[in-house]
Amino acid sequence: MEIVNKMVEDNLTVVLHSKGNLRLEQRPIPEPGPNEVLLKMHSVGICGSDVHYWQNGRIGDYVVKQPMILGHEASGRVVKVGSAVTHLKAGDRVAIEPGVPREVDEFFKSGHYNLSPSIFFCATPPDDGNLCRYYKHNANFCYKLPDNVTYEEGALIEPLSVGIHACRRAGVTLGNSVFVCGAGPIGLVSLLAAKAMGASQVIISDLSSDRLAKAKEIGADFLLHVKKEDEPKDMAKKVEGMLGCMPQISIECTGVQSSIQTAIYATRSGGVLVLVGLGTEMTTVPLLNAAVREVDIRGVFRYCNTWPVAISMLASKKVNVKPLVTHRFPLEQAMQAFETTRQGLGVKVMLKCDKNDQNP
Repeated sequence: MEIVNKMVEDNLTVVLHSKGNLRLEQRPIPEPGPNEVLLKMHSVGICGSDVHYWQNGRIGDYVVKQPMILGHEASGRVVKVGSAVTHLKAGDRVAIEPGVPREVDEFFKSGHYNLSPSIFFCATPPDDGNLCRYYKHNANFCYKLPDNVTYEEGALIEPLSVGIHACRRAGVTLGNSVFVCGAGPIGLVSLLAAKAMGASQVIISDLSSDRLAKAKEIGADFLLHVKKEDEPKDMAKKVEGMLGCMPQISIECTGVQSSIQTAIYATRSGGVLVLVGLGTEMTTVPLLNAAVREVDIRGVFRYCNTWPVAISMLASKKVNVKPLVTHRFPLEQAMQAFETTRQGLGVKVMLKCDKNDQNP
């Protein structure tokens, strides 16, 4: 592969060494195995989890014990293919699914490979992510992008997948009324997925009026501006008042106790509440209220089998994720990019990893 031989040995990489210790450093360019491809990275979004690992050194039981490369919302171009790879070739533009199962266990066999305990997942300790110039990945989890889908859209398939999986778990279908709690990136992609899957009315809540304005821009029907001191039962009544009915489905994307309580009270009897946001391990909720009204409470862990669907949605222009990107930084300015995300400025911060192509 000529392309690789001529590469300047530059593999600038964003590495988290320990809590608060984020560094830009050079790493060797990896060599792809038989079933892998080497990618020249193009666009990588910064996720709240990346920032959380940087600030806290852990998320729940996942603890950073050794240096870890961050980044898992990514797209790039194939520069080298492993000997056993047939469906991709050098020059192909791909979106990367960051979760790759390591074994064919019961979860893999039943189609729920996201639940496999031994799964590899980019930027989840101890597995390295892809915030770098060159990255190798399992070729089966690299999906070719059509010409009319940009690299940034390709990178945004990762958060969009969380929305698609949440809406699938919720059973969103034609004509549903949906309540989305939280208008951060995951609340916004849940809104986009719900609308694309047929929801007729979506109401979304947040503390930030800026985030609600973005939600309005991308298709929210109703906005609920909440304050920290608001009572969950009052908020639930507001949701019903604005929609004209109780929502059949609620998608909770904050993990905040009061918001989960609101979501339970707000959901129509016989409806479904999906928990996407991660908060504290123990949360006090009106479980009995949900139980006696037959409100199903379902969990979500990442996603599975979403990339082909997402690519179809983007290629057909049924979903527009472009407005989610509010900031762009070259890879060299990763520190500023992370600081921007930490401060909660904008919605999605995108790092541009290809020096010669900083376009979307």
